[in-house]
Amino acid sequence: MNSNLSSTSNPSVNKKETEISNLLETSIKAPFLECAFKICKTLFQYEQWSDLVEMELYKLDVELNTYSVNQVLKSLSDSEIGFCFYTWAESQVGFKHDYFTNKSMICLLLKVRKFDMLSKFLERIRDNGFSIHQTIYRVLISGYVRAGMIDLAIQTFDEMIESDCQVFSVDYNRFIGVLIKESLFDLAECYYSKMIPLGFSLSSFTYSRFISGLCKVKNFGLVERLLGDMEKLGSAPDMWTYNIYLNLLCKENRLDKAREVLQTMFQKGRDPDVVTYTTVLNGLCKIGRFESAVELWHEMVGRGLIPDGIACGALVFGLCQRGKVDLAYELTVGIMKRRVPLSCSVYNALINGFCQASRIDKAQLIKAFMKRNECEPDLVTYNTLLNYFCNALRLEEAERLIGNMEKDGIKPDRYSYNQFLKGLCKANCLDRAYFFMVNTMETRGLCDLVSFNTMIRAFCRARDIKRAYRLLGEMGRKGVVPDVVTFTILINAFFREGNVDMAEALFDQMSWMGIIPDRIVYTTMVVQLFKTRNIERARRFFLDMVDKGIAPDVVSYNALIKGLCKGFRVSEAMHFYEDMRCSGCHPDKVTYNLIIGGLIKEEKLSMACWVWNQMMDNGCPLDKAHYDTLTNFMQSKDASFMNMTTGGCGEVIVRTICGKAILFTNRKVAFVNFLFQSCWCLCRLAALPGKKEEKGDPGIRDEHFSNRKPKVIHIAVLFPG
Repeated sequence: MNSNLSSTSNPSVNKKETEISNLLETSIKAPFLECAFKICKTLFQYEQWSDLVEMELYKLDVELNTYSVNQVLKSLSDSEIGFCFYTWAESQVGFKHDYFTNKSMICLLLKVRKFDMLSKFLERIRDNGFSIHQTIYRVLISGYVRAGMIDLAIQTFDEMIESDCQVFSVDYNRFIGVLIKESLFDLAECYYSKMIPLGFSLSSFTYSRFISGLCKVKNFGLVERLLGDMEKLGSAPDMWTYNIYLNLLCKENRLDKAREVLQTMFQKGRDPDVVTYTTVLNGLCKIGRFESAVELWHEMVGRGLIPDGIACGALVFGLCQRGKVDLAYELTVGIMKRRVPLSCSVYNALINGFCQASRIDKAQLIKAFMKRNECEPDLVTYNTLLNYFCNALRLEEAERLIGNMEKDGIKPDRYSYNQFLKGLCKANCLDRAYFFMVNTMETRGLCDLVSFNTMIRAFCRARDIKRAYRLLGEMGRKGVVPDVVTFTILINAFFREGNVDMAEALFDQMSWMGIIPDRIVYTTMVVQLFKTRNIERARRFFLDMVDKGIAPDVVSYNALIKGLCKGFRVSEAMHFYEDMRCSGCHPDKVTYNLIIGGLIKEEKLSMACWVWNQMMDNGCPLDKAHYDTLTNFMQSKDASFMNMTTGGCGEVIVRTICGKAILFTNRKVAFVNFLFQSCWCLCRLAALPGKKEEKGDPGIRDEHFSNRKPKVIHIAVLFPG
């Protein structure tokens, strides 16, 4: 397309002309606005700057001034045309850009994110003697932040505070707020330290945001400093920030500090709410400080706060989980005597606690007590009791409870029926379970995927795999779509029966149905194929999982490494071990022992020692059999090295990292190896003395003494970073 052709027929251009017309609707009243309108109309007729554009502008024969040029620049959206117009205007006799035209040009470049052009423009106006005003610095910082260019924003702020511009407290507040949002807390602290000597302070809102952000990174020192500074200013964080801080203190088991903060809140005009008390209550219960928790509970109620379901649950569940259900019950009884209404969730928590303690009679008494206190049992109440009866295989009582639910106007839901179905399967009443699912659950529209998976799992456990497989077909006919769990259960069952082909066919069917295999089913395929010695097929499944973008976890890697090591392919296992570490999946004790066991099996003991070193770095223990093998190997190497380096001296001094020197005779030379391990290094003791120290590897150097003095071996470990 010819850039000089007029584009007035373009709807988008017509729209722009309309916008300009609306913007300059007073053009007939002010000559300088009419001038800007004519220039804009001319510029919008062209898609790029050219000599023809300049000729058209000259033909307008308008007198330029900074106001009209500024209006034109503010109306443009094309930075190239805008910059060319800026340059053209600058070349006109008697015209000189001012603060407003420069600011409009900067805003245009920021708007279209032409940062390279902006950098050159800023350099240009500085060379022309233009001093950047405070408001332009603010515009630049804001534009860089919106574009996500935080480094440039920081650089510009530094320029602003080092310039002759007057910087205000609001500038620091906004900028530190940006750093907090970007989690650049070290930088935020740096600028905070700069602003305080200037007599500036953060607003209460910024302080609160700062403290909340620091809680995420657990920077207690700076949090306490900020709280102290706020106290000097007579200010305090908002309730949201206090609750976040208290939550962190409780998670870090700093409960005494949490209680101290809770008490100081009153002095600072921040009355703790139910969330505040609940947070501390929960923390106290988690570490077993129930007496303090009960004391705090009474304090909360005494201040007129009505505990909600969460607050009561924090204490009651905490007590019940530690077998203190009687204390929880006594506590709620005391609260009721004070006429504090308890929600249904509190009763349910107590019922659940007694059910977990297998005291169903007490749980049922609480249910009866609920009704007397005008708190009707809800679906959760019944499902809690139903769950207990089904797990305890008290199926007749469970069935009666379902009947009572319906009498009390509580309609059993899918969870209720699925729990009963699970209980029937657990009791091995498979025929009864199947008929219950078909005749009761299906007729009420409550048979779902969970129901079918429960039955399929039960049939597979009973080795009735044909019936389980028929259920898969039945699901399709009844409009219930199987999921990855369904196929995983069946695949495992067919592998257990030795039917590898059927297991793989199910995997293919799952993919054909559009069900995306997850990590569990892939790992299942890898494990089971290795068990049947289909190493290559197992390996292909693992690689297919990676290709599909599913990140293997430590269990997946362990399955693959175990199979490869058993198949005497330890070199390949080492390759996947390195991939595992590079991908950020941390090896565990099982991984290390599998790799080391495979290396020992193939007599690659030096490599096994190298892996053992990494294993110790991660604090994982080695199996005793592998430990004995490697220590025997290392001691044999140690002995030959000691005979070579002592020169018949008969004594060795080992200087450990902690700086202590220990004297050994040749008879105790085997113990030297233990010292090497305790210093977190596996030195290659077969190396010659004087080996150069390299970063990341242990080095050995010796010092010879005359007159048959003992040899000193310095063990220096240089840790990377």
